[in-house]
Amino acid sequence: MKGAFHAWGRRSFLCSAAGCLGGLALADLLAVGAKAGKGTGSASAHVPKFRPKAKAVISLFQHGGPSQMDLFDPKPELNRWHGKPYPGGSLEIHFDKQAGNVLGAPYRFQPRGQCGMGLSELLPHTAGIADDLTLIRSMTTGSVDHESALRIIHTGRFLAGLPSMGSWIIYGLGAETENLPSYVVLSDPGGLPVDGERNWSAGFLPAVYQGTPFRSGPSPVFNLHTPDHFTEVSRRQQLDFLKRINARHAARFPENTEMTARIAHLETAARMQTSVPEALDLRGESEATRRMYGLDRPETEDYGRRCLLARRLVERGVRYVQLFMSGQPWDTHDKNAERLKGLCARTDQPSAALVRDLKQRGMLDSTIVLWTGEFGRLPVSQGKDGRDHNRHAFSLWLAGGGFKAGQVVGATDDFGYRAVDQIVSVHDLHATLLHALGLDHRNLHYPHEGRDTSLTDAEVTHAQVVPGLLA
Repeated sequence: MKGAFHAWGRRSFLCSAAGCLGGLALADLLAVGAKAGKGTGSASAHVPKFRPKAKAVISLFQHGGPSQMDLFDPKPELNRWHGKPYPGGSLEIHFDKQAGNVLGAPYRFQPRGQCGMGLSELLPHTAGIADDLTLIRSMTTGSVDHESALRIIHTGRFLAGLPSMGSWIIYGLGAETENLPSYVVLSDPGGLPVDGERNWSAGFLPAVYQGTPFRSGPSPVFNLHTPDHFTEVSRRQQLDFLKRINARHAARFPENTEMTARIAHLETAARMQTSVPEALDLRGESEATRRMYGLDRPETEDYGRRCLLARRLVERGVRYVQLFMSGQPWDTHDKNAERLKGLCARTDQPSAALVRDLKQRGMLDSTIVLWTGEFGRLPVSQGKDGRDHNRHAFSLWLAGGGFKAGQVVGATDDFGYRAVDQIVSVHDLHATLLHALGLDHRNLHYPHEGRDTSLTDAEVTHAQVVPGLLA
């Protein structure tokens, strides 16, 4: 007996129990309400002074910087000056050696909806939800480089290593479900976006608040399923054994709150083995719903599937869902018109379907949908037919969650280069999003490197809630 026990050493035990230990790792990613608000300053942040409409966010992030003047911000002067030197003075140009003349918008704009929102002909489905949108044309950011601009819009800072907005939201609000992660990332089957996992990192916040990537295919989460050669009985015995070991360790080291959390969440991780596959199973969706998202067309099937999954996850209590595209496809340094046409063909129908579906199900009032990239593009050509980066103006839209529907906020100059009216910084956007969720951006903070650090850092950025965006 002694020899048999000795043969089953530590290495053998870890290998045989790997499927169960994966549950522990998953548990560490689950943001639960019991841990929300434990950091300095956050306890009052998730007790709002008003009853917020929104309780969840779906972020449709468009890596690369969509061209505002070709999609959302009609500028007749661009076409009048097409092919001529830019008359508006100096421009901040990223690739200055490739700068050309004014590049006209290749697609027509028309007023859409009862609100008369001007949108490109490339966005016929988005045009159909114009009266549900808040379109901001006067966004600005602090960097013209992709990686730093991505960090600014995701974390509020130029530097790397800080918590993402999704992590701050989960930290402030806690979890609404114990069966699924509160922050889910629906990654592109084609690969990671630029800057990879840093887009959804928890930074210096506890790891429990970082995004949990769900992959395509039969195994959406690593180590979720017990290996086939383990029975339910053996799995249960192993979980119980690990629980007893962890409980003994926690009793010896009560200051180790991470271990205590793992013990408390062990059963939650086990429940994910059934809740995750159920949430990602689309067989129960009607054919009409599947067609609405474009699952019957090859160009929209992938993005449509992930938009539909986002609705299903929010429906089951997930607070923050992000969709990413592989690489940075909206970075149209060449073939701007051609590439925009293909990208809109992939994303326009599914994005609009998500808003329609949420509205039909009575979920749009409590869910914010955010469609944005990290910055915009320039009014002059890069090379023959591309557009370079622009931090001085870009457009994005929001729907639901208490945002004022059917309105256009802000304006740019005649060429779409610079925001000139009702300017909204990325920091203002963050403050307003948090406000819509019932969180005060000035009080939602966490001790880091000797100071209370927050998403907006209002003392430095002067971030403010923009009341005009809200109903």
